[in-house]
Amino acid sequence: MAFLDFLKSNMLSCPSKKFLHIECPGCGLQRSFIALLEGDFSRSLQLFPALIPFIIVWVFLLLHLIFKFKHGAFIIKFLFLFCAITTMFSFGIKVAKGQIFT
Repeated sequence: MAFLDFLKSNMLSCPSKKFLHIECPGCGLQRSFIALLEGDFSRSLQLFPALIPFIIVWVFLLLHLIFKFKHGAFIIKFLFLFCAITTMFSFGIKVAKGQIFT
């Protein structure tokens, strides 16, 4: 598919990885998104486990902006916190395994 080829050839580089040779907590997000679009769900989760919660946050945010849910702001805060905790937990596992050094 042309869209996937475009995404693969135009990935942004991580400044932390480029200059410090250390992965940041967000490293793997783009590759995870591409793997998800390719249908490789398990690889997507391995690369960046918080991608699915991240997508859910954005979808709910857009729906809340359109439909103005009664407790939408609280739910968005909860989802964002869950996404942040998932990101930091997976980064902690990478640090413990020594996988952050490139």
